[in-house]
Amino acid sequence: MHLSKIAPGAIQSEIRAMTVECDRVGGINLAQGVCDTPLPPAVQQAALRAITDGHNTYTRADGIAELRFALAERLERYNHLKVDPRSQLVVTSGATGAMYASCLALFDAGDEVLIFEPFYGYHLNTLRSLGVKPVALSLAGSRREIDFDALRAAVTPRTRAMVLNSPNNPSGKVLTRAELEKLAEFSIEHDLFVLTDEIYEYFLYDGTEHISIATLPGMAERTITISGLSKTFSITGWRIGYLAASSSWVPSIAYFHDLVYVCSPAPLQYGAAAGLRELPESFYRDLSASYQRKRDMLCAALGSAGLTPNVPPGAYYVLADATVLEGKTAREKAHALLRATQVAAVAGSAFYASGGGDNLLRFCFAKRDADLERACAALRTLRA
Repeated sequence: MHLSKIAPGAIQSEIRAMTVECDRVGGINLAQGVCDTPLPPAVQQAALRAITDGHNTYTRADGIAELRFALAERLERYNHLKVDPRSQLVVTSGATGAMYASCLALFDAGDEVLIFEPFYGYHLNTLRSLGVKPVALSLAGSRREIDFDALRAAVTPRTRAMVLNSPNNPSGKVLTRAELEKLAEFSIEHDLFVLTDEIYEYFLYDGTEHISIATLPGMAERTITISGLSKTFSITGWRIGYLAASSSWVPSIAYFHDLVYVCSPAPLQYGAAAGLRELPESFYRDLSASYQRKRDMLCAALGSAGLTPNVPPGAYYVLADATVLEGKTAREKAHALLRATQVAAVAGSAFYASGGGDNLLRFCFAKRDADLERACAALRTLRA
């Protein structure tokens, strides 16, 4: 008896490992993006009502109609992306479920997929788990700029797709219209799929604009737009994600999602649908304003601690320079910070395949104000 070939190389993510260590010492967890802020009452009440009303069985493979139609309306209103909720939408078990099912449906072992670092580890490891080769390309400088010459040089006859994540976890980078237009031209030129994870689309600061690449000319047929309501409604444990794609790909993606996950929890789908229908536009504006305030609070504390932050225009993470901390690697620096302040962060090296990130730590500011204030006060003790 033995493990599979890929199992020995599969280890617990650095994010979850730091969460376990933080819990062990009773620290303040700025490592994992659990988003423990309060969920909207309308979402909570509708989910509870769905349970008592008996919506506790399997749903259709593509999710309940109420949620698919609400998502289609929201995508058209906010993203300017028109999709048919009957044939171009799948409700999934989180955005990670959407990513996994899409990869099962679209790629074969030995295919290559372009991915930009710093990346979200689940994107990279989902590809690896299926025998697909991720080809990582670094975004340069503090502005995380795309090197299009390196991108073109990375294409081989086995290249099938590229993965985008904007706003980005962990850097907070938001792809501009000009960047997206060049990426769209590139994907059309090389006949590539684009898997775009847009789950932080409402977490935008300083007037930054979110653009869905599927809305650009020639991109609707080749783009799998992945998102979810985990972050927007503070329901990360509910596993309510979704994807929008051409009807050419949706049946196969829905099949594989059903095979692996069956369906996203039925009553929680009703809660998410109610949120989309009932919450006003001011909810989304207030969300960004609230998180911009949290971002500024954390960045100020990091600066005071000598951990210079790269102030993000989107998402709810900050990459900070950890040069001043003890340790040769980012993991050692993260543990040194936890010992000194009881604040948990994630080693920046967890977001690079090419050996980068050893002087970076990632901090999450999706926390209740009281917890974030405690963390900021603890960070400032580094320079006290």
